[in-house]
Amino acid sequence: MPGSRGNDTLAVPKAGCRFGSCRGRFTLSLGSVDGLVRRLFRVPGRLPQLRLAEPGEFTKRAFQNGKLDLTAAEGLGDLIHAETEGQRRQALRQMAGDLGKLYQGWSDVLTKALAHLEAYIDFSEDDNIEEGVLFQVEDAVESLEKELRGHLQDSRRGERLRDGVHVVIAGPTNAGKSSLLNHLCQKPAAIVSPVAGTTRDVVEAALNIGGFPVVLSDTAGLRETDDVVEMEGVSRARQRVKAADLLLLVFDAEEAARQPDQLAHALQDILLPDGPEGSRPYLLVLNKTDLLGERGRADLQGACTRLELAPACLLSCKTGDGIVAFLHVLEEQLAQMCGDPLAGSPSPTQARHRLCLTKCLEALGRFGHYQPLDLALAAEELRQARRQLGRLTGQVGAEEILELIFKDFCIGK
Repeated sequence: MPGSRGNDTLAVPKAGCRFGSCRGRFTLSLGSVDGLVRRLFRVPGRLPQLRLAEPGEFTKRAFQNGKLDLTAAEGLGDLIHAETEGQRRQALRQMAGDLGKLYQGWSDVLTKALAHLEAYIDFSEDDNIEEGVLFQVEDAVESLEKELRGHLQDSRRGERLRDGVHVVIAGPTNAGKSSLLNHLCQKPAAIVSPVAGTTRDVVEAALNIGGFPVVLSDTAGLRETDDVVEMEGVSRARQRVKAADLLLLVFDAEEAARQPDQLAHALQDILLPDGPEGSRPYLLVLNKTDLLGERGRADLQGACTRLELAPACLLSCKTGDGIVAFLHVLEEQLAQMCGDPLAGSPSPTQARHRLCLTKCLEALGRFGHYQPLDLALAAEELRQARRQLGRLTGQVGAEEILELIFKDFCIGK
């Protein structure tokens, strides 16, 4: 709106005023606007059968009236709280119904398989059931199992994009971890000191890096110590390393240049404390390159390549040299971990989705166990699997099973 704002007033030019010839400006107090809004909100309480809507009530009614399924309603909530472009795109796709349509399609497959199996159990002796019905059911369940497994093996891309990628800065003391955190946050989020072991606790910051949400954690330097407080900080740091989605391992470039072979051992001590199963994706960050000459930086980069310590980013938090290149590598890694939310099949976005899908898959596995032994028990497992898919979209019912039985096999004609 044209005009200027100051001292809690909104100044609006009076050009083209309808109420006669107006010159100059008139002002509308923002305080009076707030008062008007408050008065308007008091009106519903004075009128019979009229009230203010509860938080989320319109979305709830849309779900109850079949305008939105449960996943679409969740997508709307995610869109409201989206803080990055990646989150917004994923929420829009979910709100459009892509995830719900996928789950509903699987539910329809299970509904048909269950209807055919129950028809076979109840009416096979009346010669109303075609040959090969059981084989069709087995094929449908086997195909669905494969799709579910592939859907769950997505490295939690959807959940990471919704909740944020947990990136942990780790490494030895006095390597510049807190300086890197401050650079990424573009503010003094952590205390920086030349004294080794300054950081004792985990310092967290939520960032938007390249359109991807990141929960960045700075941790205490990893070393042996007798200080009780620092020992607790080191313990928390190692816990964060184990739970991280991505590690930024920061080392002193000057020390690494003197003993590059020791760098590989130091990485293994952090990445593989409990064996190869404890490994995490990582970026190697060699800080303080301003203390090295051009030849020293080239030699260090060559040593990292020779030792296969890639990707390695050489930078200086003091001068800012190499920060832009490091951010580019970090963005590429985040894009690889989160994927494009608009490409391919949609991914589960919440732990609730993954739990229901896992339980559905377990029920399908039990169906395969009971099918040669007892068809009634096998049918019950299909019901359980279908119920789990119904919980995802908010549709759990048995009426359509009976409809399919009578439609597909003409029972009762």
